[in-house]
Parts: sequence; C-alpha cells; structure tokens
Amino acid sequence: MLCMDAIILAAGKGTRLRPYTNDIPKPLLPVQGRPILDWIIAALPPVDRLVVVVNYLAEQIEAYLKTQNHVQNWATVRQTEPRGTGDALMACKGKIRSDSVMVLNGDDLIGRADLAALSAVPAGILVHAVEKPDAFGIVFPNPDGTLKEIREKPQGLPAPQLANIGGYVFPKGVLDLTLPLSPRGEYEITDAVAMLAAKAPFHVVRSNYWLPIGDIEQWCWSQLKDVTPVK
Repeated sequence: MLCMDAIILAAGKGTRLRPYTNDIPKPLLPVQGRPILDWIIAALPPVDRLVVVVNYLAEQIEAYLKTQNHVQNWATVRQTEPRGTGDALMACKGKIRSDSVMVLNGDDLIGRADLAALSAVPAGILVHAVEKPDAFGIVFPNPDGTLKEIREKPQGLPAPQLANIGGYVFPKGVLDLTLPLSPRGEYEITDAVAMLAAKAPFHVVRSNYWLPIGDIEQWCWSQLKDVTPVK
C-alpha cells in the first residue's frame, strides 16, 4: 500500500471576502463554528504528513495547527512571493516524504468519502458538475474515465459540465517538474496535471459533495448548508 502525504494551499489573501479577511486568513474563517481549515483537515483520509502552504497572516494559521489534533505530523511552507497554485505546490519540494501526495485548496469543503475515493487512485483530479461552465476550469474525461483535457473557463458549452474543484493526487515526482509561466504571469497546478496526464493515466474522480467558499455570499450560505458529508 502506498503512503500518502497531503498539501493544503492556504497562502491566499482572500480578497473577495474583505473586510472579513482583513484580520483573519480565509482558511480560518468559521463555518458553523469551526475554521474552514479544520473541516478540510478533519475530512482527509489517513495521511503520514500534512504540509500547509502559508503566506498571508501565516502566524495565525500556524497557531491553529498547533492546537488541532487531526494530524500530528505537520509542517508549514512559506510561499514568500505568491505566484500561483503551481508555485505553491513547488514550494513544498523537499517536504514530501511519501510515495504520493494529495493537494487541496484551503478554502473549499469536500466530502470525506470523495477524498477517500481520490486517495484510491495513483493520480487523479476531483470534479463536480456545475451549471455555469464559463466560470470554471472544465474537465473533459476520456471514455475510460481518465483525463483528456482541461479548459479554463470555456465559452458556449451546455450545462452541466465537470468543473475542476481543486483536489488532486499526484505521484511524488510531480515536484520534479518544471512548470511554464502562464499567460497571466503565474505557475498553474493544472499545467502539472497536463504534463503528468500526457505520460500516464490521470483519473477523473467525481465528487458528490462540494461546498465552495470563494466570496462573501458563498461564505454566508455555508453557515446554513448541510455539512454532514464532510464530518
């Protein structure tokens, strides 16, 4: 059985949640009495080590990690100059010790069973059906369920489509890739996905539960949603 580490990307400034994130990092905003980050870590499958990428108000996230009791073996990595999700991933080079690594955004809630399903594949991406495909990175699977292509915010597609919801499993070798600089001047984790998918099967795993918390409206709604699948 392969060992697995986990990386949570928690370095963002949460600008769409201002003013609530002026003094508290987005991953620590409460959802039904618990920090977003606490929900995420608690829903993880068994992992050998947790690495949290931090930058904005990093000291608060580190203070939380010292109090949580979900994963005892943890570390933080400072993304000194945030340059995209791919850069955040590569900042963890040297920190990952297991054969594979699960990577999650630090601001969305995903069902515990869905993360377990993702952990069961050697390489994979989590997707969820959405009604507004032009607002997401859309995943196109092959007939055998492996990844064919990801298109960022494509126009004119009928709904529903399968959106990339920011959950991945990679072999440890992902950290040896050299990612290109994207047109918007950042390094994208989806480029790592595409590079690996060109060499070996990359599985598309459908999530049954996804609660995005990207802006104030979504955060307010999260206080009323059923979060039982995450527990």
